[in-house]
Amino acid sequence: MYDQEIQFRRNMELLRKHAKKIIIGVIVFIALVTSVKTIAPEEEGVVLFLGKYNRTLNPGLNFIAPFGVERMYKIPVQRQLKQEFGFRTVEAGTRSRYAKDAYRIESLMLTGDLNLADVEWVVQYRIVNSFNYLFKVRDAEDALHDMSEAAMRKIVGDRTVNEVLTVGRQEVASSVEVLLQRMCDEYENGIRIDQVVLQDVNPPDPVKPSFNAVNEAQQERETLINRAESEYNRVIPRARGEAQETIQLAEAYALNRVNRATGEADRFNSFYAEYIRAPEVTKKRIYFETMERILPKLGNKIIIDEDGTNVLPLLNIDGIKKSP
Repeated sequence: MYDQEIQFRRNMELLRKHAKKIIIGVIVFIALVTSVKTIAPEEEGVVLFLGKYNRTLNPGLNFIAPFGVERMYKIPVQRQLKQEFGFRTVEAGTRSRYAKDAYRIESLMLTGDLNLADVEWVVQYRIVNSFNYLFKVRDAEDALHDMSEAAMRKIVGDRTVNEVLTVGRQEVASSVEVLLQRMCDEYENGIRIDQVVLQDVNPPDPVKPSFNAVNEAQQERETLINRAESEYNRVIPRARGEAQETIQLAEAYALNRVNRATGEADRFNSFYAEYIRAPEVTKKRIYFETMERILPKLGNKIIIDEDGTNVLPLLNIDGIKKSP
């Protein structure tokens, strides 16, 4: 017992002897821990001196005043950040896992035609001004979240549920991106919006069966309309073509008949003019021309006198004609 007491007194004396060095060592260690700062390549450091902005540090090894006199905030200015709405990524990878049930209130919104839509989206952004990000807006992340939700509800509220669910999705995303960037510029929060992506847009779960039935009916209606238009495009042009062909044939026939009638009339008029000048000569010429057309078509020819009493066999006229 006496030996233990002596040993305890020696230890206390040794501790008193080295206490100053230990205290100095602890102070130096704390000073090093609180003054030496490492900034990653995609970050920059914003230094506050006694709570007031002092300077901005570049990536690398940096030093600030120790013991809390200066504080530094690391801002990822070169990294693309994102906020998720209506869901949260629990585990990212080849088979990512998401949590949705606790965030339905974010994605459930009213459309312009008083229907409900479950809209899940992602806002991708960058911090371009660390000073504005820290000091112009209190809690810039929460403010951006609220602004994104407000912008999405405004844009969706100006459109019908069919536009939001189908053809208008890209337009909704683009409009939200423009509106959200305008709000960020107005608030001067130092954030630039890179992209707004609609991940999934669906009707609420209680009305999904009815909505799907309506969509199927609309698709069937569009199919029938397309079939009718296809049949129309197949039949009507053909009928128009046939009608146009008939009209052109009739016009050609009419033109041909008119031209032939005009030619025959002109020919008759020319004959008549010659007949007026010399009736007998014209009669004989017409007679001879007519006989010239008719006689070659006849077979054997018999010439008789005017009284018809004597039949004179004629020489073989056909043979004579064919043997020049």
